[in-house]
Amino acid sequence: MKVERSRHTVLVMPPDVSRVADWDMLFPGLAPGVSKALVVCADHEQASLWADAAPPELRAHAVTGLTRTAALLKERRVGVLAGAPADLAALVARAALKLDTIETIVLAWPEGFADALDPLLAEAPDARRIVLSWNPPALTDFLERHARRAEIVGALPLDPDGRPLGPVGSARYAVVSASRREAAVRDVLDTLRSARPFVWDGGEILPDGKHDLVIATTLPTRHELTSLIAVAPAPVLIATASQLSYLRSIAALTPLPLSPGAERAEDRAAALRAEISARLERGDVDAELLVLGPLFERWDPVEIAGALLAMRREQGAGSGEQGEPPPAPATGWLKVFVTIGRKDRAAPKDLVGALIREVGLDKGQIGRIDMKDSFSLIDVAAGVAEQTARRLSGVTIRGKRASARLDRAG
Repeated sequence: MKVERSRHTVLVMPPDVSRVADWDMLFPGLAPGVSKALVVCADHEQASLWADAAPPELRAHAVTGLTRTAALLKERRVGVLAGAPADLAALVARAALKLDTIETIVLAWPEGFADALDPLLAEAPDARRIVLSWNPPALTDFLERHARRAEIVGALPLDPDGRPLGPVGSARYAVVSASRREAAVRDVLDTLRSARPFVWDGGEILPDGKHDLVIATTLPTRHELTSLIAVAPAPVLIATASQLSYLRSIAALTPLPLSPGAERAEDRAAALRAEISARLERGDVDAELLVLGPLFERWDPVEIAGALLAMRREQGAGSGEQGEPPPAPATGWLKVFVTIGRKDRAAPKDLVGALIREVGLDKGQIGRIDMKDSFSLIDVAAGVAEQTARRLSGVTIRGKRASARLDRAG
């Protein structure tokens, strides 16, 4: 089957970029260096995975910084542009991205963000659509609007009577960022003390002996998961947070708490994480733990935390109101100059997160942050100013390596 024979196509596959094997099928005849193809995905992490996995000749670029991406588009140095809906919409608003020139749009597993795509796709009505989906029946209305009469390639997750298929067996899972999968494998091995593990990263499932543990770093299909379970019961599936819905559709999941040193999925809410860390350090959460205790028997603590944050957002706690600025410490403030600014797509919360996570400051030691286009000035407690400049230098913030020094002029 050749995709180019059909105007719109739905390819049924697990939501994992590494499962994309035929790039010519997705982007046939793409002229190098000319931006005529778009990949719309869940977030910046997924966009980066697309850019890293694409063949070099496609000149794929992930939207991680609006200013830089706009410049590359203007210079016609991008062949395939990958980004989240909000980032792509921002480029359209800047007139850097011309959707009416796009020939092919790949919608990468839109089950979780289909509602955000209507405005974007409305501006590219003539573009050929390829929808990568693990559950097309859940996208019926969306496909009717944006990929009508699309050819569906692959097995739908339905039984002969048209009912959704259930899980094929039991599995454990750990949520980590894509960049930390290799480290996560070591964490799983340390946590479960496996003697004969079988690590599967796609391809044929041909174990070479009796194994006591299976770890899958690539999302399996239903058939592949059945084979993995046959190698060793309750395999461990390494996944990002956005892939959990798919995993729940093919397996009865149990969370695997990793060892204390295990890395967790990264996200962009550095300031909120800092606030939560500071609250945990203060303690006095025994009453709350008593309330949540029964939930830990059923849900992963990561998911419980996500639900609480969602409830907080829905109740308006994230309305943007700012609290009072921190009181000045007895020793006063000093300014630290940092080579990270707005053009790097950074926000004050990114700097706060780096100061707490990488430098080790308390929230009360961080004062006003004055962010300019190419740099920022941060007020920190005088007693830790030199330490801050030293430790912050070399830290990567929003993909850029920072350089910091005391601002003697301030």
